[in-house]
Amino acid sequence: MESFPLFINLKQKPVTIVGGGDIALRKVRLLIKANPKITVISRSICKDLEELLIESKHKIIKKSFHETDLKKPILIIAATNNVKTNKRISNYAIQKNILVNVVDQPKLCTFTMGSIVERDSLVVSISSGGNAPVLVRKIREKIETLLPKSYSELVNFSGTLRSIVKKKIHSSIKRRIFWEEFYESSYIQNFLIAPKKLNIKLFNKILLGMKNKKTGEVFLVGAGPGERDLITIRALHLMQKCDVCIYDNLVSKDILELVRRDADLIYAGKKKDQHTLSQDKINNLLIKFAKQGKKVLRLKGGDPFIFGRGGEEIESLMKNKILFQVVPGITAANGIATYSGIPLTHRDHAQSCLFLTGHLKDGTIDFEWPKLIVENQTLVIYMGLLSLNELVEKLLKHGMIKEMPIAIIESGTTSKQRVLVAKLSNIRSKVKKSKIKSPALIIVGSVVNLRSKLNWFK
Repeated sequence: MESFPLFINLKQKPVTIVGGGDIALRKVRLLIKANPKITVISRSICKDLEELLIESKHKIIKKSFHETDLKKPILIIAATNNVKTNKRISNYAIQKNILVNVVDQPKLCTFTMGSIVERDSLVVSISSGGNAPVLVRKIREKIETLLPKSYSELVNFSGTLRSIVKKKIHSSIKRRIFWEEFYESSYIQNFLIAPKKLNIKLFNKILLGMKNKKTGEVFLVGAGPGERDLITIRALHLMQKCDVCIYDNLVSKDILELVRRDADLIYAGKKKDQHTLSQDKINNLLIKFAKQGKKVLRLKGGDPFIFGRGGEEIESLMKNKILFQVVPGITAANGIATYSGIPLTHRDHAQSCLFLTGHLKDGTIDFEWPKLIVENQTLVIYMGLLSLNELVEKLLKHGMIKEMPIAIIESGTTSKQRVLVAKLSNIRSKVKKSKIKSPALIIVGSVVNLRSKLNWFK
């Protein structure tokens, strides 16, 4: 983040603009909406700007700029066409710790105004730090189409009712949940499409229903194989609603960035022989927070029901009568195989696919090995890198051919993805040489040979 976004209350605060041309006029027209006390300093001032300032009872100083003209403004805007003057203004403001914006000279600025989409009290500002103003304008155009004018009435209606809600609902968590449900209600969604006068009676009815409602709930959400663009729309929606997020080791930092900013983040990552939180403790946390009325996000890599222990957590929630919902994710096998150019099934290579976990509940990998040695079958092993030696030995011992292709994919679907392809006979030495590490997925089967033709993600 190059610049930190802030919204400043300028009501009746002193603001100075140096310059009297069209650029200064555009800035004044925008600033006036925030109701500051504006002073414009310029030897010459265009007619439209002068009329606007007089009409709105702002101050005009018709002279060349001098530092003594600045009477401790909260911010300064330099809108002159004189480079030396602009630099003087910038230097003075920085020395005095006054926010300064020099139009079209980002290096002299301590703040930029961004491109604004305004719906009365609702304001959206977009900035590129001066690096791509045309791109910012195009983004603004898109946002303009997404926010109908009816948002102006909705935001003002909400503002008049905040004190009522605060009196009726004492819990801050319940108040936030009330507003979420209110804005998602069919009444508000219809209002945004076909605006009409908002009905306070209906508002009170929704409010009354919320007052004694149990709000605690758990969301078991699959975060997909790693790439943030592969999460579902439903997952993103619930990630923005949670009060607490309990997340696993395989959830990437990029995906955690999408979780509601005010949510408490609790790491519950698991690696072999390194459990940050036991499953029982995780279950107890889910129950504890839900009973406090909170929305609890249980965020898991891949899919909650494929080696994600989602079933165990749901059993615990059901015993304690906790509301929950499950959002499936693109499982690691599907997503990572796709990004590796390795189809898990293929008419000429594999008519079945078997998902396995690299370690069971007691830490072993004691499979029914003969059932794994099946012609035209693909094996996908989750969390199997640390068990690779034992896996290879047992597969060879029970009859799998030494030439069987095997792939190990590290950090699949992300920009850090690495794919190591070998034969069963030499995979261990290649892994040692390449220093490939977890998180990694293992694929065994003749489908691995298709990667040379189908590799698309680089």
